[in-house]
Amino acid sequence: MKYFNQEIQNFINTNLKTDLHSLLLKKSPFPEVSMQEIVQQIKGKKVAEKKFPFLLKENIVFPPNLNLEQASSQCTAEFKAQNLKGKKFLDLTCGFGIDAYFLSKNYQEVTLIEHNPELLEIVKHNWEILGRKAIFINENLEEFLKQNQEKFDLVYLDPARRDEHKNKKFLLEDLSPNLLEIQEKLREISDEIIIKLSPLIDISYLISALENISKIEIIAVKNEVKELLVFINSNTKTENIEIKSINLESDDAEFSYHFNDEKKAVSEFSEPLKYLCIPNNSVLKSGAFNSVSEKFGLKKLHPNTHFYTKDSKLENFSGRVLKVEIIDSKQIRKGDKFNIISKNHPLTPDEIKKKYKISDGGNQYLIFTQTEKGKVIMKSV
Repeated sequence: MKYFNQEIQNFINTNLKTDLHSLLLKKSPFPEVSMQEIVQQIKGKKVAEKKFPFLLKENIVFPPNLNLEQASSQCTAEFKAQNLKGKKFLDLTCGFGIDAYFLSKNYQEVTLIEHNPELLEIVKHNWEILGRKAIFINENLEEFLKQNQEKFDLVYLDPARRDEHKNKKFLLEDLSPNLLEIQEKLREISDEIIIKLSPLIDISYLISALENISKIEIIAVKNEVKELLVFINSNTKTENIEIKSINLESDDAEFSYHFNDEKKAVSEFSEPLKYLCIPNNSVLKSGAFNSVSEKFGLKKLHPNTHFYTKDSKLENFSGRVLKVEIIDSKQIRKGDKFNIISKNHPLTPDEIKKKYKISDGGNQYLIFTQTEKGKVIMKSV
């Protein structure tokens, strides 16, 4: 690739901390590479430092910003790859190839499909640098599925979630590819299929629309939900599906429940007790509001407040556990610093800061919420 004579690489590495706007105003010192292309490689290395550090090697090439944004992080890709192995792996939506690189590690034959020829060329080049082999096919996945006669041990795909105008799409039939149209063909070529979807998609809708779901995983990183994985097994009937919530790079325990069991689970209610339990965002996304209460022996504060309470400290909870006391608003002093949480309360955190003349920070939490008896303020102790 054209980025690699050593002089260009040295220039990129020397300018990793240079202001990119000022760099773009300069002329490229290399006639074969524009300054825009050099800056893109610098941006790619900066993204890789946090998102996929395994690519911080000499002569790795990075794609445009959109492909960097859409690529999975190394930590989520490594998590997905746990316990996967077999002979033949197929990624129908290769993209920048982060997921494919980790998911395919324990497979003997790897096939990558990507409709963007420039992006596929970058992936092919990088895999050569990394010492990994694959069959690289530049083709539209629908065309590949029409012609393909092979069977695979695992098929993975991450459908595009934006239309040609860059608008976000969430319904399965609006994605590219249309999952409802190709799900039967997917089951014909593999018994095991993993589909990565937006975490905003509705789980009830997913279960009603897709067949043979064996499991759904909701993956967060540091309490930010990043993706939802649907596991399809051709030999599984869609019945009482397990939903797992994982919060990577945290101390939170994994949480799991079965979808139909949530309808039978019942929560008891209470005013705040000694400890307040706040589920992490992957658990909240799972919709297991009553199952959380039953599994951990907790009481809810309010039907619409997914805060839970207990008299004794809870270990191995999937979220934060705070020792709290109820306070009066008059106990909040001007200039105090708190980590502010507001849920099912009329005031937002910004409005709370303005009203009480307090700011973010410190080691204590200030929680504004509602119980069945009305509005309440709690402080961590």
